Formats: sequence, C-alpha cells, structure tokens
Amino acid sequence: MALKVLIIAGGLTHERDVSVRSGRRVANVLAHLGHEVRIADLDRRLMSTIEAFAPDVVWPLVHGSLGEDGSLQAMLEAVGVPFVGSSSTQAKLASNKPTAKALLGAAGMDTPGWVTLPQALFRQLGADAVLTSLEKGISYPVVIKPTDGGSALGISRADNTESVRSAMVDAFAYGEHVMVEGYVNGRDLAVSVVDLEEGPVALPVVEIVTDDGRYNYEARYTTDSTEYFVPARLSPELAEEVSAAAVQAHTVLGLRDLSRIDFVLDEDGTCWVIDTNVAPGMTDTSLFPQAAEAAGSFAQICGRLVEFAAARG
Repeated sequence: MALKVLIIAGGLTHERDVSVRSGRRVANVLAHLGHEVRIADLDRRLMSTIEAFAPDVVWPLVHGSLGEDGSLQAMLEAVGVPFVGSSSTQAKLASNKPTAKALLGAAGMDTPGWVTLPQALFRQLGADAVLTSLEKGISYPVVIKPTDGGSALGISRADNTESVRSAMVDAFAYGEHVMVEGYVNGRDLAVSVVDLEEGPVALPVVEIVTDDGRYNYEARYTTDSTEYFVPARLSPELAEEVSAAAVQAHTVLGLRDLSRIDFVLDEDGTCWVIDTNVAPGMTDTSLFPQAAEAAGSFAQICGRLVEFAAARG
C-alpha cells in the first residue's frame, strides 16, 4: 500500500550534513517503492508542512540533540502523527550516554566506567581543581565525549593530563556536559536492530577498521581509508553473542522500530557497550544500511519500517 511519508532531515545541529544525506537516501528508496515522499527541514515551516501534507507516517532523521533526545518525537506525539523510531521517553533515555550506560549496567551488561562533568563545575571550581580531582580516580587512557549527540563529534582519546585539557575543550564545544569514560582497546563493532512484528532482530554485525583505530567523524564521513567488514570477522558463536547483546540493549532501553548499538570487543572476548543510537545514519557509508543490505535489502527494510509505524497510528 502506498503511503504518504514525510522525512524530517536537517536541523541546526552539528550533524546537519549527515542528516540531510540520510534523509535524501531514505526518501529516494521509499519513492522507488511507490510511496509519496516529501522531505522537510526542522524549521519554522515544519508544522505547517505536516498540516498541509497530512502524512500517514513521519520518519525523523534529524541526528544529534533535538532529533534524538526525544524533543522532536514528543512534538510528533503531541500532534498525533505516527513516526518511525522510539518514543520520546525512550529516545531521551537512550540518547543521554550516562543514563543509557547506567541502565545497561544495571541490567548486567558490560560498559566502561565513567564520570560525568558539567561545564558549570569548571567555571565555579576552576579547571585545575576539577582536573586534579579527576586524575585521582581515573587511569589513562580515557575517552572524552559529549554526553549527547552522535557521529563521534567532540570525541577524543586522552593519554595524559595535557591531552585531557584539550579534549575537554573539544567536547564542551558540543554540549554543556562531558563524560570521561574508560578506554577499551579492541575491535569496533556495530549491530543494527530492527524491531517489527516478530520483535527485535539483529542484522549482521558490522566491523569497522580505521588506520589509527579511531572511528571518529572523519573516519565515518570524510575519508576512504575506513574498511567495513559485513558480516564482521567473528566466529559464528561470537557473532551470535554480540547480536544477542545488541537485542538485549535495545530491549533494556525500551527502544522501538530500529536502533544501532556500538560495541568494542576486547582481546579477552568481552563485548563492551559503548553507545546506543535511536536514529542511525542512513548515508552511503553509514552502518545500518550496510547491515541491512547484508541481511537482504535495505530498501525492503525501509519499506517495512514505514508500514509498521503507519499501522501503529
């Protein structure tokens, strides 16, 4: 059945370009399947566009703060428009990294230790005092990252006091709170989860290999040196274990329709949950589409997602 689908992409976040590319790709796929598709930006015209177009379903593909922290989802819930993805409450919980890690850790999942620091603390106590206290409780190396947002923006590895300072500056450029997380040396893996009629199902595991071992923004979107192995180079037993962990994380956080769970697999075989994504990227180099193609068809999965979400409304 042909549906009227509105894709929301863009916005004023640091991830605007990725969002626009994601939106265009999904729009092209859905149009090819026979749906009537429009793309709308996250701006003052959005509500009038929704009213005029009267979509059967909306697919929010705004990456970063407003697109993933539950704000956009809450607005769509308020106007009664069905949409692809998690509810506003669950999106808010999952997109905040410390909150998600606390919930997953409480469920018995492995996730690196962390501490969260607000920028206000640095202003009131002074950077020297905060960092001196911090160093008493951490072991290098660590990873410094904003507590919200995606696409690896503002994320840095720090190996000493000097690099912590510069990493903090980078992270605070993307938000008011940063997280200092224990560094895990291992293989970067990503598992996309599709949650439709049959419940949450993991797509093939994607393994990411970069020149310097850092899967940052540049490695994701601006270089050709990143290698992807789909399915990942894992034994069948280990691949099943990682997939089960992704489904568990998706379930613990109460996510809906689709998600992507990022892991690091260390040399001892422990799979550490690093991040959860409620609005995975859909660009040519994004991980969800690669996994979907390996599972059979990215286009087919996109079609099923909009049909499933529309029926919910």
